[in-house]
Amino acid sequence: MSIIFVGCQLQYNIFTPTSFLLNISAAMNDYQQIRNEQIDVTPFQQLEQCQIGPHGNRLFRLIGQPGQLKIGYQAEVELQSAAVDSNNVNESSYSSLPPEVLIFLNPSRYCESDKLNRFAMEEFGSLLPGYSRVTAICNWTFDYLTYTPGSTGPTTTACDVLLQRTGVCRDYAHVAISLCRAMGIPARYVAGYAVHLQPPDFHGFFEAYLDGRWFLFDATRMAPVGGFVRIGTGRDAADVAFATMVGAADCFEMCVWANDSDSFNGGPGSDDVRSGLSSA
Repeated sequence: MSIIFVGCQLQYNIFTPTSFLLNISAAMNDYQQIRNEQIDVTPFQQLEQCQIGPHGNRLFRLIGQPGQLKIGYQAEVELQSAAVDSNNVNESSYSSLPPEVLIFLNPSRYCESDKLNRFAMEEFGSLLPGYSRVTAICNWTFDYLTYTPGSTGPTTTACDVLLQRTGVCRDYAHVAISLCRAMGIPARYVAGYAVHLQPPDFHGFFEAYLDGRWFLFDATRMAPVGGFVRIGTGRDAADVAFATMVGAADCFEMCVWANDSDSFNGGPGSDDVRSGLSSA
């Protein structure tokens, strides 16, 4: 068990009445329990809590009026991830995949896996199926991309990143997801908080479906997967943006944190591939 303290503070200049859909709250599931949670809005107003999508992503909705808006969120989260020996984790056959998993084999907005089938087979088709093959995809992504803040934007896809060979955490996740799907391995995007991430920010990583369960991976190797706190899950980053706005507003300040308690032992580190970690 690990206790993680997470939170964020967002400040906006609002120019016209603007609708906000905020995806900043820690998810609730069997592996992730929220002990304490608080969200504050200045100027004060009531928030509407929404359950969005098949994974029940927990969002807050509000209407901001012209002027400045400050949003603060903090939570104490208890993680109870399940670690297993990765050597015993195999790929699931297509015929055994649950119906709700099949969608994560399809191409999506940022993950054009259908364009990468031949490339993926040439690079990874001869490798032993299972956890080690997903690890090899992460290793390839890490080795061939350069992490460069500001190098990509909201329209950048996995194929764009492969051509320019640079990106940020969401781009690393999109590339790895696309290559997994091209190999017939269901994969999905996860947005969350990450302990020891430098500089602190919202983090994008992914999960692959192996041996009947979802396993966490991070191709950036910037933080230990044992310190990931899930916010939302989707096909790619389009499903789990931390803020969606309809109106006219600019974010002029953003602060994000994820701090461990004394009881946190980190779980598998960013370079540890001996243990597979499942938290969904």
